Amino acid sequence: VQLQASGGGLVQPGGSLRLACAASRNIFRIDTMGWYRQAPGKQRELVADATSGGRTNYADSVKGRFTIPRDNAKKSVYLEMNSLKPEDTAVYYCNARGLSYYTDDGVPIVTGEDYWGEGTLVTVSS
Repeated sequence: VQLQASGGGLVQPGGSLRLACAASRNIFRIDTMGWYRQAPGKQRELVADATSGGRTNYADSVKGRFTIPRDNAKKSVYLEMNSLKPEDTAVYYCNARGLSYYTDDGVPIVTGEDYWGEGTLVTVSS
């Protein structure tokens, strides 16, 4: 099971950035996909998540600025970030939970574990 995240970088305050996360091919169902972030010296926090049924949840700090589109067919989730602020600077992590996937031997597995992608750094600075 792998989650591949991309799209981080340096952006000026007020700018926009789009993160993408794709799940590996052996996964055939994901209940919830989302994004967390961790700023230096702070705990990891939820930014936004989305269920397979389309329900979304946002941290208060990003409501109205970020959206979390999800493509179930592509097993992908995105984070569209607008009006970025310096306090959005953090390492962003893709998360998935409630997975069903096939092992290398073709055995279906259902798990409630959390899976994480490698972080991608977002820096908001002038």
